[in-house]
This record gives sequence, C-alpha cells and structure tokens, in this order.
Amino acid sequence: MPSESAPEPEPRLVAGRYRLRKQLGQGSMGTVWEAHDELLRRPVAVKQVRLPADDTEIEELRERTLREARAIAVVSHPNVIILHDVAREGDEPFVVMEYMIATSLADLVTANGPLDVEQAAVVGHAVAAGLTAAHAAGVVHRDVKPGNVLVGPDGQVKLTDFGIARNVSERTLTSTGIMLGSPCYIAPEIASGGQVTPQADLWGLGATLFAAVEGHAPYDVDAPAMEIVNEVVNGEVPLPAHDGPLRAVITGLMVKDPTARMTLREVRDHLYPLMPAPGSPVYESFRLDPEPDAERTVITRPAVSLDAPTETGTPLAAAPGPLPFAPVVARRGPLEMVGLGAAAVVLFIVAVVGGFALTRAVGGQPLLPFGAPAPSVQAAAPLRDLVPRTGDAATLAGEQGGGFTIPVPGDWVKFVEQRTAKTVPNSTRVHWVSPDGTSEVVVERFPNFYPKYTVEQYLRVLAGRTPKYRVVGSMQLDTGQPGAGAAEPGTQLTYRSVDTAPAGSSGSDVNRTSIANVLPIDKDLWVVSVTVPIDQEDTGRRGLFVRIAPDFHVLGRG
Repeated sequence: MPSESAPEPEPRLVAGRYRLRKQLGQGSMGTVWEAHDELLRRPVAVKQVRLPADDTEIEELRERTLREARAIAVVSHPNVIILHDVAREGDEPFVVMEYMIATSLADLVTANGPLDVEQAAVVGHAVAAGLTAAHAAGVVHRDVKPGNVLVGPDGQVKLTDFGIARNVSERTLTSTGIMLGSPCYIAPEIASGGQVTPQADLWGLGATLFAAVEGHAPYDVDAPAMEIVNEVVNGEVPLPAHDGPLRAVITGLMVKDPTARMTLREVRDHLYPLMPAPGSPVYESFRLDPEPDAERTVITRPAVSLDAPTETGTPLAAAPGPLPFAPVVARRGPLEMVGLGAAAVVLFIVAVVGGFALTRAVGGQPLLPFGAPAPSVQAAAPLRDLVPRTGDAATLAGEQGGGFTIPVPGDWVKFVEQRTAKTVPNSTRVHWVSPDGTSEVVVERFPNFYPKYTVEQYLRVLAGRTPKYRVVGSMQLDTGQPGAGAAEPGTQLTYRSVDTAPAGSSGSDVNRTSIANVLPIDKDLWVVSVTVPIDQEDTGRRGLFVRIAPDFHVLGRG
C-alpha cells in the first residue's frame, strides 16, 4: 500500500495568540511574518528578532527590542505604523505591529522609476507629518529612508521600522563612534558621531525625496560603507538633477548644518500646494507588488481586491480612500475648539497611561512606580465613590467565560495584562490603578485551573513572583463567598511586599500590603486583590477591600 504523506506541521503559535503564517522578509536582524491574531481575529505583522550567540549581545538586543517598542508605542499617528503588542516566547522577543497591504518606496521606485511631483509630494507630506508626531513625543527615527516608507494601493503612506529610534531623553545603546543607520541616508552629524537631534530626520527626509524624484540614492549604494560615510561627512552635498518645485525642499533639507535645515512645518507648507485633491488615484498606474527586500522589516503583500470575501465569507467594507493629507483649513467656532482640545487631552492621558503600563510590563518591572511617595490617609485616592464596572478576563488563547463585574473607584485607570507561568495556567489580570499610582485593584483569572491544580500551587507562584513576599494573615473563606461549592474552599490572604528602587536612582523602596480573595469558581481560579502602601493598610482593607470583594461576581453564573 502506498504510504501516506506526513501532515504538514501546524504553523507556529507565539504567546498563545499569534499564528505565524507566511514569511514576508528575512535579514541579519530577524524575520518578519504575516500572522493571524487568534484572539482579535485580524492579520498582524510579527517581527521575530534573531538572537546572537553571545549572552551580552542577547541582553543588548532585548533592550533594543524594548526600545523599539517604547519608540513606536508613544507615537500615535495615521502616517506611522501602529504597535499592537510585544511578546516573548521562551527567550525570543517578538514585536507585533499593524499589518498593511503595501510596498516600500524603495521597491516602488525600483519597479516603476522616479515619482512625479504629485506622487513625491504625497510621500513627503505624509512622512513629514509622521515625523512631526514622533518628534513631539521625543523620538528621533534616525533611519528615514525609502525602505522604511510604506505606500499602500490607495495612496496611504506610513513610516515604519523605528528599530534604531532613540528617545532623546534616554542614553544611547551604542558605544562612542558606532554608527546606526543607512549610510546613503544618514545625517552627517550622526555619521561623524555627533549629537543626535530631531534635525537628523530632516536630512533623511530630504535624501528620501532625492531618491524618489531621481530614482536613485544621493550616494553610490555600491560603494564601501566607510567610503560613503566619508563622503557624507566631508564631501559636497549632492544636488538633484530634478529642476521642479521639489528641488527647493530637497536642498533645504540636505544641509550639513542641522540648525539651518528647513523645518517640518515648512516642508508641509511647500508640499501641500503640489498635492492632488484627496481621493485622487495617485499611484493608479504603478505596480505595487515587487519582491520584498530581504534586509528590511517591511510589511508588504501583493495587492488584493477589497471586495474579496474574507475567510469567514463576509465581504470587507469598501475602501475609505487615501488619507486627506491636507491640513484642515476650515475655521472652527470657540466651543468646537474647546471640545477638540478636551478630546486631545483625554487621548493624550490614555496614551501615556497605556504606554507606561506596556513599557513596565514588557521590561518585567512592577506596574506601580518605584519610589512613589506614600501619601497620607487624608491625601489618598478618594474611596467614597465606587462605580460598578464590567471586565473581561479572556486569555490570549481565547478561552471565554472571563466576564465579571466589580465596583471600583470611578477615577481609577484600567488596563489589562497577560501573564505566563510554568507551573500553573497562564492568566489574565485586569488592573484599576489610582491616579497617584500607589494603589490598585486587580482581578486575575486562571482558566481551566481545576482539577489539575490547587490553591497551594498558586500560592507558591505568587510567592515566587512577589518581591520580598511575606504573609501576615490567612483565613479560609466561609460558605457565603463565591468560591463555595467549588473543588476546594476559598482563601483570604494578606501579604506584604517591597518594590526595591533601582540601583543609582533617587527613589526609595516602597512597602505595600495586599489583601486578596483566592476564589475557586467552577473550573477557574479567580483572585480579587487590593494593593496599597503599607501605611494605608487599614484604610485599604476597611475602606476599599471590604466594599469591593463581596460585590465581585462572575457573569454567566446562577
């Protein structure tokens, strides 16, 4: 009988959520995959960072990956690729980003030749807008080049690959004299080891526009890297042969003196009159699906029909058309402007809190800040007004049944964290953090905990992940608690911990007290806890925990 062929292996699943489907590109720094987010059921791009053999280099690469996440996370703009998540699978870091059907400007020019004035103006205006948002967030890209500019079939343009981006408030990762960036597009001050400022990206934008209208880089890409660097630092600035209206923008940006370069505002003002009307088919005649460059982390895919059915058979919504790159010129009334300003403030606060939580979670740091001064009981966050909230502790693997309700202070900020463990199931933690950052309410769910595991196993995990863990009280919950009738009785636990300030910082250690109900409910284990500074232990218990814990309810239970 003929032997049956072995079934194809299941595509790799990262962090219990992201199914790697198709390799998009591979280079010296790692691999970019088209993937499927099985929790939210959407396509994503997953950047798998290649780990070097040397342990010291591995740690530096992990830090650089975290730096990339920090850089992207604080920049929110339609012309910048969105960061969705940062995950670790074993020792490998993965950066999960927006998946965009697009090709790079580099491939676009290679396949179709130089751009005309309108096409180049759309690219330049969009990149300038994205850089404006990045610089406002304190981030310098440092590698603006055609390979990092994505162009979609509808003319949408986005800046990507902040992998060597640097927040101007952070110390550099590289030793003195080590240069990061692409030699043909790097600013002279960076190439010579000088100070990195936002003006470095202005040179990169000018060099990118040079390549767009000339069809080639400002310098010889085939020359040795150090020869290019020497030419950038010591040679004459190349002039474009293009004699149209973009020449003044390019020469105004490619100036060796960083302080003399054209500003991004001036760039946008010059390019706006050159752009076509919003919705115009700017790249209609261009081929947008060349083979991807293996050395870049471009999110690219051949164009598809927007009317094609999805895997579930549901047609996609109609294309919204290209972004209106033009600045808003309509005058608004005073009340409308006040409303817009208030909305901007709210969005800014949400972005800051979310970025703060993501950065500390990825870095393995406690979610509450080190060295935060413990306010007095009178100065603590208000506890009088509790508001019923509905939460969802669904996991990355998509287990349902995670809905719950709980009363929390109305002005506390919510965010969700996923945790992995080796000896108990992975869990989902829903946090509400006080405005001063010193206290929090947490609901944590371990799905399918029973009958394989016990509360004792969870307590061992808790002890291992809590700094300077010390139990000061424990009692079995009575039959009136939600855990009654489950596989084992519930437990109320009081324990203390210490957040140790990093060496060399000006902060001090912070002692905290946590009161937690450990609740076996059906097949899941739920933990409802309140954490406060140790000098507010009594207030946290009497004024908050005893009012919150009894009103915690899992949805869908009779």
